[in-house]
Amino acid sequence: MGDNKEQPVRVGAAVRRRRRALDLTLAVVAQRSGLSVPFLSQVENDRARPSRGSLEKVADALRTTAVELLAAADPACSVDVVRGEAAEPAPEPRVRSLVRGHHQLHASEFTGGHEAGREFQHRNDELMYVADGAVEIEAEGRAYRLARGDTMYLTGGVRHRWRATVPDTRVIVVAVAEHIEAVQDRTR
Repeated sequence: MGDNKEQPVRVGAAVRRRRRALDLTLAVVAQRSGLSVPFLSQVENDRARPSRGSLEKVADALRTTAVELLAAADPACSVDVVRGEAAEPAPEPRVRSLVRGHHQLHASEFTGGHEAGREFQHRNDELMYVADGAVEIEAEGRAYRLARGDTMYLTGGVRHRWRATVPDTRVIVVAVAEHIEAVQDRTR
């Protein structure tokens, strides 16, 4: 109950976002896909649900795949449960998405080691929570040590890198989505 694995999705917004990102008109997408402008408009406004074949034609016209469009689609419900995986420790580092779809925030769980040399700089704000273990974070040239239960808030634009300092570390990262303009561009 309440665990709807087959939730319908609203693919229209994903189609519109992709079309606009490519700076295409509905007429161009219609020409490329062989579908009508009115039908494409109905799809973008979630008044029509394309068949798998039609979605593949739209995806081809937008130089992507139907799978990518579905992954970027908005769920038709406002509640979604992402179940935890088996409690067995992972032999290698892994990342697991905690939020499905294209939303205003992203949340991921990092388990095990992490590529310590990789530097990140996200446009929008981010929160890191250490669920288990410990990490060392370098942010803006300063080192921080976080243990189980600690959090770090990073404003958009802050350069940072991090690494697990003990085995079986789990870090939850929650960030405002990159497609949302949450902060003004500080370079102006």
